[in-house]
Amino acid sequence: MSLTAADRLAQAQEQLLAANDVDIAMLQNGLSSLWARGGDYGDLYFEMTTRDTWALERGKVARAAFAISQGIGARAVTGDNTAFAYSSDISGKAIDAVTAAARAMQSHGQDAAETGRGVEIKGVERDSQAYSTIEAAGGMDTIKKVALLRKLDDLARAIDPRITEVNAQLAVEDSTILVSATDGTLAGDVRPQVRINIAVMAEGNARRASGSAGGGGRFSLGELDEARLEKLVRKATSIALTNLDAIPSPAGEMTVVLGNGFPGVLLHEAVGHGLEGDFHRKQESVFNGMMGERIAAPGVTVVDDATVPGARGSLNVDDEGVAGQRTVLIEDGRLVGLMQDKVSARIMNDTLTGNGRRQSYADLPMTRMTNTFLESGPYDPQEIIGSVKNGIYAVEFSGGTVDITSGQFNFSAEKAFLIEDGKITAPIEGATLIGVGNEALRHISMIGNDLELGIGFCGKNGQTVPVTVGQPTIRMDQVVVGGAGA
Repeated sequence: MSLTAADRLAQAQEQLLAANDVDIAMLQNGLSSLWARGGDYGDLYFEMTTRDTWALERGKVARAAFAISQGIGARAVTGDNTAFAYSSDISGKAIDAVTAAARAMQSHGQDAAETGRGVEIKGVERDSQAYSTIEAAGGMDTIKKVALLRKLDDLARAIDPRITEVNAQLAVEDSTILVSATDGTLAGDVRPQVRINIAVMAEGNARRASGSAGGGGRFSLGELDEARLEKLVRKATSIALTNLDAIPSPAGEMTVVLGNGFPGVLLHEAVGHGLEGDFHRKQESVFNGMMGERIAAPGVTVVDDATVPGARGSLNVDDEGVAGQRTVLIEDGRLVGLMQDKVSARIMNDTLTGNGRRQSYADLPMTRMTNTFLESGPYDPQEIIGSVKNGIYAVEFSGGTVDITSGQFNFSAEKAFLIEDGKITAPIEGATLIGVGNEALRHISMIGNDLELGIGFCGKNGQTVPVTVGQPTIRMDQVVVGGAGA
């Protein structure tokens, strides 16, 4: 039987409230306290998270750690100003303390008149049901976790004798959250998270080259079967072995074919952040004032979807108690939507999208992406490659930077090849894609039918949250490439 929003709320109440002798009346009193001197909105956020991490280096367990964190955060919002206080204690006294601190900051220490407003909270009726309320470890003990990492090591070394070093990491996290707010919200969630990474080093031709790959999502360790592990290993080793024979990348303006999956990080960074509501509210996005306008080539549809089953960035409810949902940002090339949290949506008079996220109870929520990707198009990937006379095929990225206000970006290709007369030829190294996000979108001329998602972390204002990025294979024209062969 599938669990409902009410079931998840009941479990969160048991773990976070009942276990600490806290009841609903205490939450309602705390929220009323946040409102006592006026204000537009206030909330209380409870969290308990356990993290189990393992690292295998050169065939041996190098690090292992287990941590538990829990606490409560109180937020009071007036206009565009926010007061926030938190405690690592969950108790009635802690609720009193953090709400009193937030209230004092909210009124700047002045003795404002009491409003006498009360708050009545009620459980949310629905959530996205994007993942099950399960234990991330799935009952797997320490011996089996280490064996899983050793399996990655064995698989990588068996592929090619040139693989000389293998490092593997495993992280298992279980988080229970509960949020109550002055708008009547009462919501809970139980969030599993599994992440596994492998990094390898290859040696040959008097050279060394590295490669890495990662996987995971909101499911249990038991779902990391051998097929998934082999896929990760082949990806990491392929990058390293390919780069042993790489030649310097050409430079200049050219046609670039981007591979499917993690190369969607370019879209995430160069476009996604610019479509977060808080950047629009503060007039800091290159896309400000462009709602309804064409900002991308026809056929380009970009969505942020927190409902993808089991995906790393999925949310049953966000950290403000709003159900996770699918939000279309760009539709057939036109800007049609933004991601919003409660503060930005209220100020901008826009619709809530379930994108209020925070790193922990000790951090303020803000507008953040979940699973952001470019939807599939009509072309076979081989057809896209075959259409290019001269260009490069960027299969994997290692990272990059973007300026939200200007939209300028640069991304380094981790695995790339030359395309000559419609065929993939020599591997290349040192290729960096340079451009402006809104301009790059206009130069997408072909979209593949092979959408794939890749996992990642997203950093913003000092906070990091798990996300998924993705895209099908795409062709982009008139891309500036900086290369070692410049």
